Amino acid sequence: MKIVILDAYAINPGDLAWDALDKFGEVAVYDRTAPDEVVERCKGAEIVLSNKVPLDADTIASLPDCKYIGVLATGFNLIDLDAATRNGIVVCNIPSYSTDSVAQNTFALLLALTNHAEDYDRRIHTEDRWTKCKDFCYLDYPLVELAGKSIGIVGYGHIGRMVGSIARTFGMRVMVYSSRPQQELPEVVKVDMDTLFKESDVISLHCPLTPETTKMINAEKISLMKPTAVILNTARGGLIEEDALAEALNSGRIAGAGLDVLSTEPPLPSNPLLRAKNCILTPHISWAAYEARKRLIEIAVANVEAFVAGSPINRVN
Repeated sequence: MKIVILDAYAINPGDLAWDALDKFGEVAVYDRTAPDEVVERCKGAEIVLSNKVPLDADTIASLPDCKYIGVLATGFNLIDLDAATRNGIVVCNIPSYSTDSVAQNTFALLLALTNHAEDYDRRIHTEDRWTKCKDFCYLDYPLVELAGKSIGIVGYGHIGRMVGSIARTFGMRVMVYSSRPQQELPEVVKVDMDTLFKESDVISLHCPLTPETTKMINAEKISLMKPTAVILNTARGGLIEEDALAEALNSGRIAGAGLDVLSTEPPLPSNPLLRAKNCILTPHISWAAYEARKRLIEIAVANVEAFVAGSPINRVN
């Protein structure tokens, strides 16, 4: 059996291993694969593993030997599921591997906005700000307590629930926008979208990118927010209308944003959020703690093992 990994580097830049797949057959590992290289590299492969390399209908039709596509991520929007199903291909994803990692980075972004530790550190090291201070401390940046503030969580799956749990530990009031009925959410307050935007001090996005959620954060929704509110996105960049958010940040309409994802990655130099005020960016790394990447590979191997045994798990088509 031939197994091909199309884009292995982001998951394993050298600190982990793919050896556990060797027992299933010949494994070809590519750090990165361009779209025009997919068909040639997957020729004869029964199992194809991809993180961010798209597999559209034409590509899938060109892989007659393929029986299994393993998505090396939770989101599977880059795979044409209908085409895979028509061609008798099983598609499986990796659910819940990064819950703790993403929730942790969500609060890293939030604390960067509220505590400015990096800003203080930079001025101490590069400007001798503390050694030149007339007092034992100084307050160049405002500090904000999270206790007593409201956080609005859009999407209340595994990650959303973990973010809510951490928020409650900080003493925050948790509101959620979710399709789940209130009786299934005893620990939080379920609200409609407009109420969430009007009342939240922090808005945190944890929903999938679908046609319905694309650019759901737009000028209209931002206009409902408090001027002191901040928005966090560790889900998908396409959830936000980026020009509208940049305008809101630059005009002071809202206080800040912490973003781990953008609509195009790597971003184009023209992306307005690269230069927006009070906008903290990380390069789509919320999922990427060592422990989370190790879990991802372990689950990917378990998925392949279950498929080979005839009982696929984590199937999405």
